[in-house]
Amino acid sequence: MPYWRLSSYYFFYFASLGALLPYWSLYLKSLEFSAQQIGVLMAVVMATKIISPNIWGWIADRSGRRMAIVRMGSLLSILAFAGVFLAQEYLWLMAVMLLFSFFWNATLPQFEVTTFDHLGEAHHRYSSIRLWGSVGFILAVAGLGWLLQELGVGLLPAVLLTLFGLIWGASLLVPEKSAGHLVLDHEPLWQVLKRPEVFSLLAACFLMQAGHGAYYTFYSLYMEDHGYGRALIGQLWALGVVAEVGLFLVMHRLVPRFGLVPLLKLSFLIAALRWGLIAAFPEQLWLMLLTQLMHAATFGIYHAASIALIQKYFPGQHKGKGQALYSSFSFGAGGALGALYSGYAWDQLGGSFSFMMATLLSLIGWWVLQWAHSHSARVDQS
Repeated sequence: MPYWRLSSYYFFYFASLGALLPYWSLYLKSLEFSAQQIGVLMAVVMATKIISPNIWGWIADRSGRRMAIVRMGSLLSILAFAGVFLAQEYLWLMAVMLLFSFFWNATLPQFEVTTFDHLGEAHHRYSSIRLWGSVGFILAVAGLGWLLQELGVGLLPAVLLTLFGLIWGASLLVPEKSAGHLVLDHEPLWQVLKRPEVFSLLAACFLMQAGHGAYYTFYSLYMEDHGYGRALIGQLWALGVVAEVGLFLVMHRLVPRFGLVPLLKLSFLIAALRWGLIAAFPEQLWLMLLTQLMHAATFGIYHAASIALIQKYFPGQHKGKGQALYSSFSFGAGGALGALYSGYAWDQLGGSFSFMMATLLSLIGWWVLQWAHSHSARVDQS
């Protein structure tokens, strides 16, 4: 198994995410865009995940050439993002981010499938590879917090373009590992999707990421408005991902003891508490440190449990489409809705209200999972 080659891709991919998510809104603010415009531009990046992964997942499941798609998507995303250096008008940046994210968002779901193909029966080792993505995120978000405070946020596009180039370089090192053309004798996709445990998982993932919308889009601005410097904000982002790494290191022990679904439901309750504390007590640094440690659950447990359940629910020829649907419903549709509602709520009702909405969405997501679990129990007993 090419452990370090797989890990290097995750490292650079999530390093770019560590530069994009916390600081892109600050860059857009420096261009004097309003909160609504920033919300829309961030939503564009999320919204392409609704369509892009499914198109490429369908192609990959039939061709078996997943790494060819990852390499092509990585290269085209570089060329598209270079458009940010040509102009800074709102509509131009919207078009650039739309094209860039269409290719960029196509790559990760297919790389996830490639990773599981390389792991084979050792799928429990996924977290030990994926944690290098978290390390990349930490280094990027912490280092850039200091760098942008010293040199200015105008440096960000050049940093991002460099990281996108490193993603493409890492993709060239990972060998193809695929079953090729799969026999099409599996259960139809629509029958998989209509199972309560499947559509409830996708619905809950949608709600979880919609709840994260205020965090991913406006957390840096929110903390800056409450007196935090960019270096400290970067350290807060990094702390969250450090907690995530710690979770990935022990997740293989938690799953056999507690089970995937109970752990997933717990992550929704912790998310509701996390957003509520951020909404109510942003000036309390010790509480903000605590809420960042909760990222171990709201992303670490959530993602590790969700992706394992997707792998379980979408076997055989559907595994690429399953990962694409997970990306589309959660980080795509959910993330886009979160960016949009938080942007409009920010302008009309303030940042605290955006995070209170996130609390409500997280609680609804927990209820959806609870309903599906209760429904499945009744069916098993009947």
